[in-house]
Amino acid sequence: MRSKMMIAFSVLVLAGAVFAQKMNHEQERLENCGTVMQEIVDIPDNIPQELMEKAECVIVFPSLLKAAFGIGGSYARGAMVCRTGEHFNGPWGAPAMYALEGGSIGFQLGGEATDVVLLVMNDRGMKSILESKVKLGADASAAAGPKGRTASADTDAYMRAEILSYSRARGLFAGISLEGSTLRPDNDANNDVYGRKLTARDIVMGGRARTPASGQKLVSVLQKHAPRNESEHHGNEK
Repeated sequence: MRSKMMIAFSVLVLAGAVFAQKMNHEQERLENCGTVMQEIVDIPDNIPQELMEKAECVIVFPSLLKAAFGIGGSYARGAMVCRTGEHFNGPWGAPAMYALEGGSIGFQLGGEATDVVLLVMNDRGMKSILESKVKLGADASAAAGPKGRTASADTDAYMRAEILSYSRARGLFAGISLEGSTLRPDNDANNDVYGRKLTARDIVMGGRARTPASGQKLVSVLQKHAPRNESEHHGNEK
């Protein structure tokens, strides 16, 4: 009887260790998102400030990799942070974990590890990716984002696209087209980061989560570089 209890206890300890390791892994991923975002805003020819100030959400995918399961296929996991408030004109909120998958990405990136940043520019784009898996270019319009601190946000890409995308590899930073790729909430990762079941909608719209320690750098970088929503649509909504 005692031996059975010892075995059961050992199984529980092992399960707990595995769960803790998994949580640490997701928290490290979230922390890495903050590091990548800081490095990108420090690049001289980076995302136009005007676009950062008009974005409702920012999604960061560190080290997107070419997948082994398909020719040209790629995948990445990262985090999305959105502005708070009914009209998305408040401070940046708690991060929700996301996954990016698609065949077209691998061809563009040549199979190398690459950091990817997405700017979600309006309500429609944000709400569509909160619900379920969306295909960029079909369910949500997407375009390669213009770059450079002084680049005008008043471009066709900005005016028409719901999501603008950027990539960084080997020190080079550029806009990248992700049409045909899929973007989805990674709720299993959310559970690991927050230690309880939370959907992306719970985190972003429901106010049911506080920013964990592993996500504070990402949120603080965004708050420092784009503290207010400067888009015309939201500027008068207080």
